[in-house]
Amino acid sequence: MSCRRAGKTVAFLATLTATVATPPTTSQASGPLPCPSSGTTKPTVVLVHGAWADTSSWNGVADALRRAGYTARAIGNPLRNLDDDAATVADFLKTVSGPVVLVGHSYGGSVITNAAANAPNVKALVYVDAAVPDIGETTAQLSGSGSALNGDPESLYDKASYANAPQGASDLYLKRDVFVGSFASDLPRDTAVRLWASQRAASTSAFQTPSRAAAWKKIPSWYFVSTGDRIITPASQLSMAQRARSKVTKFAGGSHLTLVSHPGAVTSLIGSAVCSVKAD
Repeated sequence: MSCRRAGKTVAFLATLTATVATPPTTSQASGPLPCPSSGTTKPTVVLVHGAWADTSSWNGVADALRRAGYTARAIGNPLRNLDDDAATVADFLKTVSGPVVLVGHSYGGSVITNAAANAPNVKALVYVDAAVPDIGETTAQLSGSGSALNGDPESLYDKASYANAPQGASDLYLKRDVFVGSFASDLPRDTAVRLWASQRAASTSAFQTPSRAAAWKKIPSWYFVSTGDRIITPASQLSMAQRARSKVTKFAGGSHLTLVSHPGAVTSLIGSAVCSVKAD
């Protein structure tokens, strides 16, 4: 890429980041990282991906956080069932010294909601186009009435068996047209097709396991809403964010993969959570 083209790309991304819009009832992300205050312990940012994605979905966000001087860890989400997935993340959190800002995308929101329940080092939760279940709710219940996932399962998914699966459970892969047209709708088609081809399957059990906890009831939370999301509808996202009393940023446009297409905007909201953490 030429220097001139690279410069135009940076300017373009800056313009897109500037389109983060906030209505009167929401809170816009505070200033850029690093945090202006001194004498505080820098939190570690732990990033949890969702279904049909992997840790690479956080690459742009993690790179931005590291450039600002923060430790960012994107960890693997097994995508098997909510209890075990949350336990996997909770066990990882025990290895982190100091405060943690725990971030979840999509189904990863359900995972962090449970993983943080008994993790005293988690000081803030950040939901990025994510499910935020209450106790007893499943992830499958939270996509919203207009979600692309409400169609005929045969037209949405390719199903496959997997080793040691619970009775009746199967792995789900999004079909290409659904992935490209609804899941990654604001990405260049070539990029979306590449991500479709490398997607991580998610078990049906992951979406059907009831939440055992609701960590957002005791931990401050932030929520990033993409108005162009076709997987978890903006209306559903805003409803969950309001229930959790989250500080909300609305991004005009985007998709369910805004964390990939516009990592700067997502990082800005995470920065608000990071800068809220005070030393004990």
